[in-house]
Amino acid sequence: MLTHIGNLFAFIGGLGMFLYGMDIMASGLQKAAGSKMKELLGYLTNNRFLGVLVGALVTAIIQSSSATTVMIVGFVNAGIMNLTQAAGVIMGANIGTTVTAWLVSANEWAGALKPEFFAPFVLGVGAFIITFSSRQNLTQKAEIAVGFGILFIGLSSMSNSIGIYQDSPVFYKAFQILGNNPVLGILTGAVVTAIIQSSSASVGILQTLAMRGIVNWRSAIFITLGQNIGTCITAILSSAGANKTAKRAAVIHLLFNVMGAAIYGVIMTIFFGVFSDLAMQHITSTQISTFHTIFNVSVTILLFPFANLLVKLSGLIIKDDIAEADEDDEEVEEMVLRHLDPRILETPSFAVENAVKEVVRMGYIVIGNLNRIVNESGKKEPSQKKIDKVFQNEKVVDHLETMITGYLVKISQLSLSEKQVVVVNHLFDAITDIERAGDHVENIAECMQNLKKSGVSLTDEAKKELKEMAGCAKNALHQAIQSIEKGDAQLANEAVQNERKVDKQEKQIRKNHIRRLQTESCAPEEGVFFLDIVSSLERISDHADNIARYVLAENEKNISV
Repeated sequence: MLTHIGNLFAFIGGLGMFLYGMDIMASGLQKAAGSKMKELLGYLTNNRFLGVLVGALVTAIIQSSSATTVMIVGFVNAGIMNLTQAAGVIMGANIGTTVTAWLVSANEWAGALKPEFFAPFVLGVGAFIITFSSRQNLTQKAEIAVGFGILFIGLSSMSNSIGIYQDSPVFYKAFQILGNNPVLGILTGAVVTAIIQSSSASVGILQTLAMRGIVNWRSAIFITLGQNIGTCITAILSSAGANKTAKRAAVIHLLFNVMGAAIYGVIMTIFFGVFSDLAMQHITSTQISTFHTIFNVSVTILLFPFANLLVKLSGLIIKDDIAEADEDDEEVEEMVLRHLDPRILETPSFAVENAVKEVVRMGYIVIGNLNRIVNESGKKEPSQKKIDKVFQNEKVVDHLETMITGYLVKISQLSLSEKQVVVVNHLFDAITDIERAGDHVENIAECMQNLKKSGVSLTDEAKKELKEMAGCAKNALHQAIQSIEKGDAQLANEAVQNERKVDKQEKQIRKNHIRRLQTESCAPEEGVFFLDIVSSLERISDHADNIARYVLAENEKNISV
């Protein structure tokens, strides 16, 4: 009895190490990929073929098609990707998940280079490097090694714990039942995968059993088909609370895998009816990897031309609500984070990249406000409609600051590289500067409004001075925001130079204003508002300078997301 309990504990412990090893290895791979993951995002175009390749590559890196699909749901919900793009990436994700299966089966086909043999050594070397090395690139690679080692030690523990049961009639009977009932086999694979939320892990478990000669061909094939359906549960759960387009992305994933399982379910049932002797023979781990790859690649090739049909079917399942348009839809949309979604947190490198986009969007809202109230001609004063729009948008900026800050807090708690940590810290500072710049723009709008109400008008000389100063302040802020968007040190330097011009202009403008007061060429009431606007423009350029210097600091350290 104690022996059986000990074997159960060993299997559970081995499974835990296997799952944890996969997680650590995927985390290390993501960190090491860094900017490459960012570049992959750039390939997500309307070209579905490129989408398939990107989906396969990303899944191969993060070792989970479930995580990739959850991320895709997040991208669709954030408006970064449309359903046509998502369909291709989802198809590719299924191909990418076969990498783990081949890694697990390497114990059979790798000969003297069996991962199980040198896994403890790899784990030990990785642990020593993480403990004693301060070089980031080296520790990232060591993290991959540690995950790899733990993964295969876990596999070995699982395999050894069930070794004594390989001739057990209980296992034989169980897999015979699953093999004889395709629906039950598919259902078993789907349920197990849904519980552990990783098809890579569930296939790995099946392969471990196959290494001990416990699994027959028929049951393994149907369980594998079910595993592809079970992996959809993660994306479906993730889409709860998302918009309808994101829900459709999850449905496309489900439709694709269900159709593939149905097609192969019929084919393999006929096949095993003809080759009945093969059906009950033991299958190897490598043969499972081979079938898993053939299945996912062939289904992708078969259904690839029908991607648009899958998109239409998802629209029939998740229908649009028929409702009258709300007049405030535009403002409500502005209040929403367009580029950020909790699902994107599944992959830190993408999360950081999209946080940058959202901060840039916030910056452009402030720039838009500044353009509304400071006319290029320097003569025509802004209308009340434009001033009101500035006040409305400032509320959006304040709201975005709170939301982005909360999101950055979540990102900072992820497994980030040293470079990503610096970028996130700078984004925290940048949104504070952008929000404060927005406050100063609002203050200028209030001054403009009060000038109108008081009936006082600025002198032509004062208007000319404001035009020149506002032009430099706007340039500084625009260049600073662009430098964040593009990671461009040259733009950041130009923003710093414009800030210096604004400082010089402010000193000269104050001297000129004092002269006008002394000669009584302008009214004291005008002077109060005028100096307030000048002060706000100078403060806007100061915040632009701060933002630009964050980018310069990142470039000095050769930092990229």
